Amino acid sequence: MSYKQPPHLSDQEMQAFFQIAKIARLCSVNKNGTIHAVPVWFKFKQDKFIVAAPEKSQKVRNILRNNNVTLLVDVEGPPTRGVIVYGQAHVSFDEWDDEAVDLLSRYFSREQAEKTMKGVQTIANWVKITITPNRFASFDYEKDDEYWKAAGYAPGRS
Repeated sequence: MSYKQPPHLSDQEMQAFFQIAKIARLCSVNKNGTIHAVPVWFKFKQDKFIVAAPEKSQKVRNILRNNNVTLLVDVEGPPTRGVIVYGQAHVSFDEWDDEAVDLLSRYFSREQAEKTMKGVQTIANWVKITITPNRFASFDYEKDDEYWKAAGYAPGRS
């Protein structure tokens, strides 16, 4: 067998992809060296990823100890497409309600985002995690004719 990796997304395709993908998986390193992976909502802004998290959460504790993280942003398929983001995370404990509402507005109306932020702040202090990418690895099975042929689909994939 000599199957290679699927084609990647171009930089322009990645930028557009970060605007349509809704869920990412944030991976951080636990104290014992295992990986903590959790789904998160995110916003891609000014070449960085913004994530909200409860201050006392495992992901925040891990990042404060070791700020190396991996973020997997993907969409269900077929075809599967995604980007693996390797980078460093920074936790900010500063006031950021307006930016948090901006993040939540990707998922709710502005009015509902404001209401949601106000509500979740009553159960936990939410902090801002900023992820600065160092490297990207992407995959796009939509472009992979070898994969589609092996899977039994003709060109056009209808």
